[in-house]
Amino acid sequence: MDAAEYRKRGKEMVDYIADYLEKVDTRQVFPDVEPGYLRPLIPDCAPQDPESFEDVIKDIENIIMPGAASPACTELETVMLDWLGKMINLPKEFLAGKDGQGGGVIQGTASEATLVSLLAARTKTIRRLQSEKPELTKADIMDRLVAYASDQAHSSVEKAALIGGVKMKTVPSDDMFSVCGSALKNVLDDDKASGLIPFFFCATLGTTSCCSFDKLLELGPICNKENIWMHVDAAYAGSAFICPEFRHLLNGVEFADSFDFNPHKWLLVNFDCSAMWVKKRSDVTDAFKLEPLYLQHPHQDSGLITDYRHWQIPLGRRFRSLKLWFVMRMYGVTGLQKYIRKHVRLSHHFEHLVLQDERFEICADVVLGLVCFRLKGSNELNKELLKNINEAKKIHLVPCHLREKFVLRFAICARTVESTHVEFAWQHISQLATDLLKTWKQNHQQ
Repeated sequence: MDAAEYRKRGKEMVDYIADYLEKVDTRQVFPDVEPGYLRPLIPDCAPQDPESFEDVIKDIENIIMPGAASPACTELETVMLDWLGKMINLPKEFLAGKDGQGGGVIQGTASEATLVSLLAARTKTIRRLQSEKPELTKADIMDRLVAYASDQAHSSVEKAALIGGVKMKTVPSDDMFSVCGSALKNVLDDDKASGLIPFFFCATLGTTSCCSFDKLLELGPICNKENIWMHVDAAYAGSAFICPEFRHLLNGVEFADSFDFNPHKWLLVNFDCSAMWVKKRSDVTDAFKLEPLYLQHPHQDSGLITDYRHWQIPLGRRFRSLKLWFVMRMYGVTGLQKYIRKHVRLSHHFEHLVLQDERFEICADVVLGLVCFRLKGSNELNKELLKNINEAKKIHLVPCHLREKFVLRFAICARTVESTHVEFAWQHISQLATDLLKTWKQNHQQ
């Protein structure tokens, strides 16, 4: 919606909330609906084409409000994660459906999803080993547990291992900044020979530094064979999988135990909203489940409900699935695909502009909306260029290191970005580079 419609709808929502507060005493304090009431009332999948704001608001009153915050909050989340899972063609084992063993949950961030997965894997491994070898204590096992991730993985994976109290090791990536099966196997063989217990591997699809992709089809079978929980972190790139032409990047996810990406990064959903799926939800709930009397409810043992407090670190949670519902219905699958494709097209436009200037080089394959580039020359030269770009405050870039190179990252991420913005950014960068090279040459000739 444009600014005018946004103002109009915003005022309507204020009126809706005010009317609710004025008449709140006429509403029941406890809903009449039974567990499972919501799924039959809404479609099985997201609409292909956009729907109207009026239709969504009508459904809020007719479908959501009768279920109040509970069970509507939980049930809409379960269905929305099924919608989203179907949009990226996630294997059915990860979907809740009516009676599936898997399912999705909205975490705050991908960092939380990684931590939850690691803790669930830790608990599962300890229990398995203690059942196989009763003489082993929890402390014996904990001291030998090792988690793994690419040397290109986000720092949140290492942080999860710190919180989980386990060793963390990195697996070297190849020339494409991806982890392959042989690299993981070599590290595992060495560690097992030393008496360590590999239990968790975090694969990355779309690394933060350069948007590289670990090779799931090679890594997955190894993890399955070695009883290693494979978590797939696609925080940024996962949104692109709604487009069929990018879905192949997710091949191999069928071997994973858990998978996560952030709709709040690239799917027009406001922060925070991190979509996490597990193949077997009992692996997570068994690690976090506690049942004090004050949190018990009459249907908890019926098998009819999902209790998300057992899927996460916090006890309380917000109604985050509502914003997913609004976005998926008001854009439709086709609208969201159009948005992703536009950003990818614009990133290739920027790549083309960089390649036309022989002073610059592209440092990694441009797959989605990120372009890694630099001036041909020293790291000090590129650090100075970045400093000048950010101090000018017209655009903002964040750097990374790719092996020994200091690299600039150009990310297409704004909802309203157009080719004119990309061209302006490049002209600005190019002019600053010209000025810098002139000064740099003068200073180094003295």
